[in-house]
Amino acid sequence: MLAATIFGSSIAFIEASVINVALPAIQHGLRASVREMQWIASIYTLLVASLTLTSGSAGDRFGRLRVFALGLGILAAASVVAGCVVTGTQLVVARAMQGMGAALLVPNSLALLSAAFPKTERGRAIGTWSAATAVTSAGGPILGGVFVDTLSWRAAFILIVPLALVALGVALARVPEVRIGRRRPEIDWWGVGLATGGLATLVFGLISLAGSGSALPAVVVGVALLLGFLWHEARTLSPMMPLRLFRSATFLGANVLTLLLYFALGGAFFVLPFDLVRVHGYSATATGAAYLPFAALLGGLSRPAGSLADRLGARAPLVAGPLVAAVGFLLLALPGAGGSYWTTFFPAMCVIGLGMAITVAPLTSAVMGAVDEQEVGVASGVNNTVARVAGVIAVAVCGLMALSIFGRTFSARLATLDLPPAVHAAMAVQGGNLGDVLVPAGATAAEHAAIEDAVGEALVTAFRWVALLAALLAAAGSLAAAVTVEAAPARAPATGTAEVRCTHLELVHDVDPRTQGCAECLRLGERWVHLRLCLSCGYVGCCDSSRRRHATAHFWASAHPIVRSLEPGETWRWCYVDEIAV
Repeated sequence: MLAATIFGSSIAFIEASVINVALPAIQHGLRASVREMQWIASIYTLLVASLTLTSGSAGDRFGRLRVFALGLGILAAASVVAGCVVTGTQLVVARAMQGMGAALLVPNSLALLSAAFPKTERGRAIGTWSAATAVTSAGGPILGGVFVDTLSWRAAFILIVPLALVALGVALARVPEVRIGRRRPEIDWWGVGLATGGLATLVFGLISLAGSGSALPAVVVGVALLLGFLWHEARTLSPMMPLRLFRSATFLGANVLTLLLYFALGGAFFVLPFDLVRVHGYSATATGAAYLPFAALLGGLSRPAGSLADRLGARAPLVAGPLVAAVGFLLLALPGAGGSYWTTFFPAMCVIGLGMAITVAPLTSAVMGAVDEQEVGVASGVNNTVARVAGVIAVAVCGLMALSIFGRTFSARLATLDLPPAVHAAMAVQGGNLGDVLVPAGATAAEHAAIEDAVGEALVTAFRWVALLAALLAAAGSLAAAVTVEAAPARAPATGTAEVRCTHLELVHDVDPRTQGCAECLRLGERWVHLRLCLSCGYVGCCDSSRRRHATAHFWASAHPIVRSLEPGETWRWCYVDEIAV
């Protein structure tokens, strides 16, 4: 279970980041236009952000394993197409298909994990998932550089196909289907359309804001569609995103923290490569390697952080982690135009990685723990959508912010230089290139050096303001967690015998377990540790996360409605008929 879900979701995260360093080679190989390259770079994230919420709801309704496997299959097929395209437009379509597959599998991989592990082990499992996906996501640019340099940009797509097929085979063979409850209401097609259309239109408008006359109307239409989505969800009988989830202060606060922290991270890490390459002279491979301390700490410490949240609750790490990350963003704002990596960016990347490691697994656990078991899929979808949308919006907003600050600073610095009128005029029109300036051939060596210094100073200033904004947003996320997140896990198994619309409590008897393990598994020579006790006859069966689901099979054979968990520390009881905890 853990290996299959990690493997599948890691492939999706690799495909999200591996494309960046391959873009120049793709443009040369396909003779693609600049507009096509923009869509190649953004369509994957756009589709993931737009469809993640829908896929979480679909997993809850049609089966999480089924939707997870469908996503892996689509991702593998789309990667084959992407590796064989001959035009830029074809690659845009293939990347959109990849985004659809990734949107289906990522939230449902988390939902499968949440349902398969008991509460006492869930944080550790999610921490392992977070660590693996963080490492693969951060390692994507380096992996892409290796592919481009040694093979071809097509290898970045083709070589993940066998990995996806292996993950698909393992999932189908070893991962049990998880569907909490038996009710399968009709899918909320109006909600799907409004949410997907609203997010897609809004993100498109924000991405295009700097250079398209249709951008502002797209933003307005996107916001209107999202408001219509909220209006519809509040009134439909079967919402894809039940607004009652946000009545939980923990769920609301965790998603506010997600929005602020991933906005900070996405904005700072979007502008950082411009600073590294154009001010400090880093190569593409060195730029990717600069992120390794962040990835190593996030990958190495996420699992221990998840275990700590299991013992102490999520609130403490969700307050401390963003504050540590905020300190890291402040350190990121300090370097000037010179200095060694080890004394400039290395400390900042370490501190940001530490802060994110403290935060990520407890944040996911808090989201999952704040809702009922049957709604963890949609909760995962909401949280993943918030993170993706935050990153996309951050790229648009922080990109515009950096461009504006760079242009003003460069113009002011240029005005102080003693340059010939022709050289000054040629440079003045390049303030909107974010450091990618072309010095006229007629400039002297001294003038060339002075212009380069002005570019470096302007770009450093722009990046510093972005880093300071990121620090402020991370600190605001910590405050949101401190105010809203409960100190103890939000969802606790129900105890006692209080009636919650259950009419079968009279069938509960004081029974002793017939066996020390699942009766059927013992007979078959198998073993499963997550057990359920039938409170009518004392039968012991394995839970729905097992391969055979003997506890549920016993209910269908006997109609004995209520079971109790036999896991240490868990006293909850579940009525199959009414599909509620009692």
